[in-house]
Amino acid sequence: MKSRDIAIVGILLAIGAIIRYMSLLIPGPIVSNLVIAFYSLAIILIVPTFREALGIGVVAGVVCALLSHSIFPPANLISEPIGAVVCLGTYLVLRDRFVLAPAVTTLVATFASGFSFILISILAVAPTVLDKFGTLEAFLVVTVPIVLITAGVNAAVAQALEMPASRALMRGAQEKAPAREARPADES
Repeated sequence: MKSRDIAIVGILLAIGAIIRYMSLLIPGPIVSNLVIAFYSLAIILIVPTFREALGIGVVAGVVCALLSHSIFPPANLISEPIGAVVCLGTYLVLRDRFVLAPAVTTLVATFASGFSFILISILAVAPTVLDKFGTLEAFLVVTVPIVLITAGVNAAVAQALEMPASRALMRGAQEKAPAREARPADES
């Protein structure tokens, strides 16, 4: 991955982390996760390799696990890499098909991350889930709508930011290209 791509990922994950940190004020077993919107946007903008997308997901998982008050924060260490890989795969399939590919990609990635988080949480802390919510159905009634709403918000955010971010990146690349061409070639 080029240093420019690393910077893009870092900036977008930092924005997501700041928003995630501010969301800690909202109580609940699962909090909406805009980090997914920003790592999805990063993946859409740079189209990394599978391993790079997995790495982006791991970093996002660490950020989300550290900045969480959910029922089982370590679940982020698995759910975010799943979301990032699903994001890459979905975008590779949809990117040249229609204009809403960033929104649909982010929607699918959020579903993958959110529902895997719920499943991992249920499996890892079932007694806590049952103790706190009474039944598994009660837990799902609380958490599934959060995933659905978050997926919609994330899709809207990614779609809204993709075009201006893409233009800014292209403009930056075009400004650097003439500067490189203007330099005289090294003579030996």
